[in-house]
Amino acid sequence: MRRRRALTAAACLLMGLGLWQAASGGYIHAKAWLAQGLIDQAWARVQAGEAHARPWPWADTWPVARLELPSLDAALTVLAGGSGRTMAFGPGHVDGSALPGEAGISLIAGHRDTHFRLLEALRVGDDIGIEDSSGLHHSFRVTSFQVVDSRRVRIDPHGDTPRLALSTCYPFDALTTGGPLRYVVFADAVTPGRTHMRPLVARDILDFDTVSPN
Repeated sequence: MRRRRALTAAACLLMGLGLWQAASGGYIHAKAWLAQGLIDQAWARVQAGEAHARPWPWADTWPVARLELPSLDAALTVLAGGSGRTMAFGPGHVDGSALPGEAGISLIAGHRDTHFRLLEALRVGDDIGIEDSSGLHHSFRVTSFQVVDSRRVRIDPHGDTPRLALSTCYPFDALTTGGPLRYVVFADAVTPGRTHMRPLVARDILDFDTVSPN
Protein backbone atom coordinates (compact mmCIF):
# COMPACT_ATOMS: atom_id res chain seq x y z
CA MET A 1 0.00 0.00 0.00
CA ARG A 2 2.78 2.41 0.94
CA ARG A 3 4.59 1.64 -2.29
CA ARG A 4 1.41 2.22 -4.32
CA ARG A 5 0.90 5.59 -2.64
CA ALA A 6 4.50 6.56 -3.40
CA LEU A 7 4.10 5.61 -7.05
CA THR A 8 0.83 7.56 -7.26
CA ALA A 9 2.46 10.63 -5.70
CA ALA A 10 5.40 10.39 -8.11
CA ALA A 11 3.05 10.11 -11.07
CA CYS A 12 1.09 13.16 -9.92
CA LEU A 13 4.32 15.10 -9.47
CA LEU A 14 5.52 14.24 -12.97
CA MET A 15 2.13 15.16 -14.43
CA GLY A 16 2.20 18.47 -12.58
CA LEU A 17 5.68 19.25 -13.87
CA GLY A 18 4.61 18.41 -17.40
CA LEU A 19 1.57 20.69 -17.17
CA TRP A 20 3.72 23.50 -15.73
CA GLN A 21 6.23 23.21 -18.56
CA ALA A 22 3.45 23.17 -21.15
CA ALA A 23 1.87 26.24 -19.58
CA SER A 24 5.24 28.04 -19.50
CA GLY A 25 5.85 27.28 -23.17
CA GLY A 26 2.34 28.42 -24.04
CA TYR A 27 2.87 31.68 -22.17
CA ILE A 28 6.03 32.43 -24.14
CA HIS A 29 4.28 31.86 -27.45
CA ALA A 30 1.21 33.84 -26.38
CA LYS A 31 3.35 36.76 -25.26
CA ALA A 32 5.28 36.78 -28.53
CA TRP A 33 2.22 36.73 -30.76
CA LEU A 34 -0.21 38.84 -28.72
CA ALA A 35 2.40 41.60 -28.46
CA GLN A 36 2.30 41.91 -32.25
CA GLY A 37 -1.05 43.68 -31.98
CA LEU A 38 0.42 46.48 -29.85
CA ILE A 39 3.53 46.56 -32.02
CA ASP A 40 1.44 46.89 -35.17
CA GLN A 41 -0.39 49.83 -33.61
CA ALA A 42 2.97 51.43 -32.81
CA TRP A 43 4.05 50.85 -36.42
CA ALA A 44 0.98 52.75 -37.61
CA ARG A 45 2.07 55.65 -35.40
CA VAL A 46 5.57 55.49 -36.91
CA GLN A 47 4.04 55.74 -40.37
CA ALA A 48 2.09 58.76 -39.15
CA GLY A 49 5.34 60.50 -38.24
CA GLU A 50 6.11 59.48 -34.63
CA ALA A 51 9.82 58.57 -34.68
CA HIS A 52 10.08 56.34 -31.59
CA ALA A 53 6.57 55.01 -31.08
CA ARG A 54 6.87 52.65 -28.11
CA PRO A 55 4.32 49.81 -28.21
CA TRP A 56 3.75 50.11 -24.43
CA PRO A 57 4.88 52.85 -22.03
CA TRP A 58 7.79 50.94 -20.47
CA ALA A 59 9.13 49.49 -23.72
CA ASP A 60 12.77 50.22 -24.59
CA THR A 61 12.24 49.46 -28.28
CA TRP A 62 10.03 50.65 -31.14
CA PRO A 63 9.16 49.54 -34.70
CA VAL A 64 11.70 50.37 -37.41
CA ALA A 65 10.49 48.34 -40.40
CA ARG A 66 7.92 45.92 -41.75
CA LEU A 67 9.18 42.57 -43.06
CA GLU A 68 7.11 40.84 -45.73
CA LEU A 69 7.59 37.22 -46.87
CA PRO A 70 5.14 36.74 -49.77
CA SER A 71 6.01 33.08 -50.41
CA LEU A 72 5.02 32.28 -46.81
CA ASP A 73 2.07 34.69 -46.70
CA ALA A 74 3.64 36.31 -43.64
CA ALA A 75 4.45 39.83 -42.45
CA LEU A 76 6.18 40.90 -39.24
CA THR A 77 6.98 44.26 -37.70
CA VAL A 78 10.68 44.63 -36.90
CA LEU A 79 11.77 46.25 -33.63
CA ALA A 80 14.87 48.29 -32.82
CA GLY A 81 17.64 46.26 -31.18
CA GLY A 82 18.69 42.61 -31.14
CA SER A 83 18.54 41.83 -27.41
CA GLY A 84 16.71 38.80 -26.07
CA ARG A 85 14.29 41.15 -24.32
CA THR A 86 13.34 42.74 -27.64
CA MET A 87 13.13 39.45 -29.55
CA ALA A 88 10.69 38.08 -26.99
CA PHE A 89 8.13 40.31 -28.72
CA GLY A 90 9.25 40.23 -32.35
CA PRO A 91 12.23 40.16 -34.70
CA GLY A 92 14.81 42.84 -33.97
CA HIS A 93 17.11 44.94 -36.12
CA VAL A 94 20.63 44.47 -34.73
CA ASP A 95 22.41 47.68 -33.77
CA GLY A 96 25.48 48.42 -35.87
CA SER A 97 24.09 46.92 -39.05
CA ALA A 98 22.64 48.98 -41.88
CA LEU A 99 19.05 50.11 -41.60
CA PRO A 100 16.75 48.17 -43.94
CA GLY A 101 17.06 49.58 -47.44
CA GLU A 102 20.32 51.45 -46.78
CA ALA A 103 23.67 50.51 -48.32
CA GLY A 104 25.33 47.67 -46.42
CA ILE A 105 24.07 44.56 -44.66
CA SER A 106 20.98 44.87 -42.49
CA LEU A 107 20.77 42.09 -39.89
CA ILE A 108 17.38 41.14 -38.46
CA ALA A 109 17.31 38.45 -35.78
CA GLY A 110 14.48 36.47 -34.20
CA HIS A 111 13.83 33.43 -32.05
CA ARG A 112 13.65 30.06 -33.79
CA ASP A 113 10.72 28.90 -31.64
CA THR A 114 8.45 31.87 -32.34
CA HIS A 115 8.62 34.54 -35.06
CA PHE A 116 11.57 33.25 -37.09
CA ARG A 117 10.63 29.58 -37.15
CA LEU A 118 9.36 30.28 -40.66
CA LEU A 119 12.88 30.98 -41.97
CA GLU A 120 13.23 27.22 -42.35
CA ALA A 121 10.65 27.34 -45.15
CA LEU A 122 12.31 30.06 -47.26
CA ARG A 123 13.97 29.01 -50.50
CA VAL A 124 16.54 30.52 -52.84
CA GLY A 125 14.76 32.87 -55.22
CA ASP A 126 11.98 33.81 -52.78
CA ASP A 127 11.20 37.50 -52.58
CA ILE A 128 11.43 39.52 -49.36
CA GLY A 129 9.92 42.96 -48.94
CA ILE A 130 10.95 45.63 -46.45
CA GLU A 131 8.99 48.78 -45.71
CA ASP A 132 11.11 51.30 -43.82
CA SER A 133 9.94 53.89 -41.30
CA SER A 134 9.58 56.55 -44.00
CA GLY A 135 7.14 54.37 -45.96
CA LEU A 136 9.55 53.38 -48.75
CA HIS A 137 9.40 49.78 -49.99
CA HIS A 138 12.57 47.81 -50.74
CA SER A 139 12.72 44.49 -52.60
CA PHE A 140 15.18 41.66 -51.87
CA ARG A 141 15.65 38.16 -53.21
CA VAL A 142 16.95 35.18 -51.24
CA THR A 143 20.36 34.12 -52.59
CA SER A 144 21.75 31.68 -50.02
CA PHE A 145 21.59 30.12 -46.56
CA GLN A 146 24.39 29.48 -44.09
CA VAL A 147 24.76 27.84 -40.69
CA VAL A 148 27.45 29.76 -38.82
CA ASP A 149 29.16 29.55 -35.45
CA SER A 150 28.50 32.78 -33.55
CA ARG A 151 31.77 32.34 -31.61
CA ARG A 152 33.93 32.53 -34.73
CA VAL A 153 32.28 34.67 -37.38
CA ARG A 154 31.89 38.41 -37.85
CA ILE A 155 30.36 40.69 -40.48
CA ASP A 156 31.43 43.95 -41.98
CA PRO A 157 28.05 45.68 -42.31
CA HIS A 158 29.39 48.27 -44.75
CA GLY A 159 28.76 47.98 -48.47
CA ASP A 160 27.74 49.79 -51.62
CA THR A 161 24.33 48.13 -52.03
CA PRO A 162 21.53 47.15 -49.64
CA ARG A 163 21.66 43.54 -48.48
CA LEU A 164 19.66 41.61 -45.93
CA ALA A 165 20.52 38.87 -43.42
CA LEU A 166 17.80 37.14 -41.38
CA SER A 167 19.21 35.18 -38.45
CA THR A 168 17.88 32.71 -35.90
CA CYS A 169 19.29 29.99 -33.67
CA TYR A 170 19.96 26.54 -35.09
CA PRO A 171 18.99 23.72 -35.22
CA PHE A 172 15.29 24.53 -35.35
CA ASP A 173 14.31 21.43 -33.37
CA ALA A 174 16.97 21.78 -30.63
CA LEU A 175 15.75 20.63 -27.22
CA THR A 176 17.89 23.14 -25.34
CA THR A 177 18.55 26.84 -25.86
CA GLY A 178 21.76 28.81 -25.83
CA GLY A 179 23.75 27.06 -28.56
CA PRO A 180 26.29 28.95 -30.69
CA LEU A 181 24.94 28.05 -34.14
CA ARG A 182 22.92 30.49 -36.23
CA TYR A 183 20.87 29.85 -39.36
CA VAL A 184 21.17 32.85 -41.65
CA VAL A 185 19.12 33.69 -44.74
CA PHE A 186 20.93 36.08 -47.09
CA ALA A 187 19.12 38.24 -49.63
CA ASP A 188 20.30 40.84 -52.13
CA ALA A 189 18.52 43.99 -53.22
CA VAL A 190 16.63 43.58 -56.47
CA THR A 191 17.79 46.37 -58.77
CA PRO A 192 17.38 46.79 -62.54
CA GLY A 193 20.02 44.78 -64.39
CA ARG A 194 21.65 43.45 -61.25
CA THR A 195 19.63 41.17 -59.01
CA HIS A 196 22.40 39.06 -57.47
CA MET A 197 25.65 40.00 -55.77
CA ARG A 198 28.61 37.79 -54.93
CA PRO A 199 27.94 35.08 -52.31
CA LEU A 200 28.80 35.94 -48.73
CA VAL A 201 31.76 34.23 -47.11
CA ALA A 202 32.67 33.64 -43.47
CA ARG A 203 34.57 36.89 -43.04
CA ASP A 204 31.47 38.85 -44.06
CA ILE A 205 29.39 37.61 -41.16
CA LEU A 206 28.22 40.15 -38.59
CA ASP A 207 29.07 39.97 -34.89
CA PHE A 208 26.48 37.42 -33.83
CA ASP A 209 27.49 37.78 -30.16
CA THR A 210 25.04 40.69 -30.07
CA VAL A 211 22.22 38.28 -30.87
CA SER A 212 20.79 36.46 -27.86
CA PRO A 213 20.39 32.69 -28.21
CA ASN A 214 17.15 30.83 -28.85
